Amino acid sequence: MQSFGKALIFLGIFLVVMGLIFSIGSKIPWLGHLPGDIYIQRGRFTFYFPLATCLLISLLLTLVLYLFRR
Repeated sequence: MQSFGKALIFLGIFLVVMGLIFSIGSKIPWLGHLPGDIYIQRGRFTFYFPLATCLLISLLLTLVLYLFRR
């Protein structure tokens, strides 16, 4: 039962962090518009994939989780 409690605590922390990212994310103008983000617009069709933004967020999350595990 102790491991279930730890899992719930980590899930709560994760949800709080995600909530902060979503509320603060719109105030960072370059987030989602980095060089390397794929944006294709042809007529009425638009395709957008934030590749560089995903890589940056993945790197930051990896570093944060690495520091928490130490």
